[in-house]
Amino acid sequence: MKLALQILFATLFFLTYVGDITIFILKIPFSVIQKAVYVMGVIKKVLWLIIYSFWKKLPFRKIKKTRKAKKNKIFPLPIGVKIKYFLLGTFFSLVFVFIPLTIIIFLQELPSPKQLSFQESSLTTKIFDRNGTLLYQIYANQNRTLIPLSSIPKHLIQATIAIEDKNFYQNSGVDVGAIVRAFIADISGKPLQGGSTITQQLIKSTLLTPERSIERKIKEIILAFWAKHLYTKDQILEMYFNQIPYGGTAWGIEAASEVYFNSKTNDLNLAQSAFLAGLTKAPTIYSPYGETPNLWKERQKEVLTKMEELNYISSKEKEEALKEELVFSNPQSPIYAPHFVMYIKEMLIKKYGIGMVEKGGLYITTSLDLKIQQMAQQIVASEVEKNIYLNLTNGASVVTNPKNGDILAMVGSRDYSDLNSGNFNVTTALRQPGSSIKVVTYSLALSNGFTPATIIDDSPTTYAYLNAPSYSPVNYDGKFHGKMSLRLALANSINIPAIKILAKIGIPNMVILAKQMGITTWGDPASYGLAITLGAADVKMIDMATVYGVLANSGYKVDLNPILKITDSFGNVLEEKKDPILSDTKIPVIDPGVAFIVSNILADNNARSLEFGSNSPLNIPNHYVSVKTGTSDNKRDNWTIGYTPDFVVVTWVGNNDNSPMSQNLASGITGAAPIWHEIMVNLLQSTASKSASKINIPSNIIQKDCIGRKEYFIKGTENLVNCAFIPTPTPK
Repeated sequence: MKLALQILFATLFFLTYVGDITIFILKIPFSVIQKAVYVMGVIKKVLWLIIYSFWKKLPFRKIKKTRKAKKNKIFPLPIGVKIKYFLLGTFFSLVFVFIPLTIIIFLQELPSPKQLSFQESSLTTKIFDRNGTLLYQIYANQNRTLIPLSSIPKHLIQATIAIEDKNFYQNSGVDVGAIVRAFIADISGKPLQGGSTITQQLIKSTLLTPERSIERKIKEIILAFWAKHLYTKDQILEMYFNQIPYGGTAWGIEAASEVYFNSKTNDLNLAQSAFLAGLTKAPTIYSPYGETPNLWKERQKEVLTKMEELNYISSKEKEEALKEELVFSNPQSPIYAPHFVMYIKEMLIKKYGIGMVEKGGLYITTSLDLKIQQMAQQIVASEVEKNIYLNLTNGASVVTNPKNGDILAMVGSRDYSDLNSGNFNVTTALRQPGSSIKVVTYSLALSNGFTPATIIDDSPTTYAYLNAPSYSPVNYDGKFHGKMSLRLALANSINIPAIKILAKIGIPNMVILAKQMGITTWGDPASYGLAITLGAADVKMIDMATVYGVLANSGYKVDLNPILKITDSFGNVLEEKKDPILSDTKIPVIDPGVAFIVSNILADNNARSLEFGSNSPLNIPNHYVSVKTGTSDNKRDNWTIGYTPDFVVVTWVGNNDNSPMSQNLASGITGAAPIWHEIMVNLLQSTASKSASKINIPSNIIQKDCIGRKEYFIKGTENLVNCAFIPTPTPK
């Protein structure tokens, strides 16, 4: 007991007398020492409580108090006893309290190297077209793609080891000699040196803060020793290649290979590998894009020289690599089909969240065909440029496969890089469809007893309303054509017959069918009037592609789904598109016979020649193609939408600010029609169209001589019309 109390007393003695130098210690920029001193202050208070509890047994209680001792209010001891206890307390406090406490606190602050294998790296999400061509990369701050060590060329591994850590496979995670040299330089006042092994660089890059200090260096060394016992050398090397920064947003060797050489890592040659291996020391200094674009050559030579010294390469290989002219890619990340990839990105964020999209390393295979996309983009840009005189400044197009909902091309504007809202995506914006929406009206009519031979009177008509102005519709050409068949009315896009049909079948029924066919922007049917069949309600181009896809797909609706497959960074399939034929994603909306008749009318070049002539851009000789035009009031929007069983092509021209185009624009002749024509011709001539689907006549369709032609009818409706009727001659 006496010995224990003496030790406690000595420790307390030391802690009390070092109190005056604590202020000095706290000025040391070493957070661990600061914490240790604070904890020792707490220990001092605890020891005082213990001492007071054994006050009568303390050794100095039996010492005769001298006059000098009385003056000492803290410890009434002779000077020799004070020195004895001070030395004893110093030793005990340092060895058993201060040093262990400092080490414990220091180690507790260290992150575990086990975190290296569970490191939540920011991984790049990549968007590809249907054929595997990279369209775009999405990342927050770090562009990174993980790859296994087996995908890294041997000469790249050797180059990295040669320049960064030649004893990598022999050392214990640290290079003692390099550390000693670094400390000597630090003590002598020279700038802090590295001396870091590959393991230390990995630790520094992933687990520690970037500041250069002795404290951080000590942590780095301890963690490197620790990591060496947790991982094999190959595991450490693989993590290094995937984690280390190579400049800019390129983190990891795969991203660096793509950024600097537009190449996969396993395709790098010796010269490229030597460049990348030398880059990690100072990416900004050795970057070919920076302020010192020629320094990389000296660094590359240094790497190759080290490789030669270590017998990794021969002198001849070194010289050949030095002679090679490296071609660096554009430092800006490429973006193909920009409107489309931004459309995909928005879809992904809604489903997976922005964190997963920007950091999760997703692989997205889309339905887009880059060749079709580039063809459509070029045609839109070229045709809009030709028609600037018509006061139209923008154009857009969507190409889809109606059978499966694939988006093959999406051109959101004539030029994505144009500063005047070029990145605005018209294909997803609200625009008025004009007469292109009439296909819904006529589909509904044919589903309710109307036939292609049904006669409709195209004559002046006025609709009166109780609480609204009367409505007197007019035709696009300003004329009235008398009594005409439904076929001619639809083929020539005559307005008044469409209005009269809608008045009979009802606006609510049309709105309901439009929604079923794919329109997502319409609301309460009570909000609309008869002009809805002329395009008075806003729609989206992508929705119109779905609507016309129903007609192309024999009455079945397949929602647009531009994503074929999504996998995570480990290759796990998160979602994969199913064939609509084998799944429940193919929804019957209208009767196949109705879809066939509407398509047949829209493909009838003779029938539409009244308004468009026989040689308009709507006609593609030797091909059965259905097509419809649409122009909104004051010519703010001009559409052409056409299809085959394999393709739906939606085109639009206009102005982003909704200003009118020239009144000289002729629907079906200029504007959107030439764009549609060129795109469709290219599609029909493509390899894919050589196995084009045939036009099948549904089993419920019959033909009958009617009004001077062989007309199609849905069985049961052929006797509802007077086939001997002779239409009114067209007014001149």
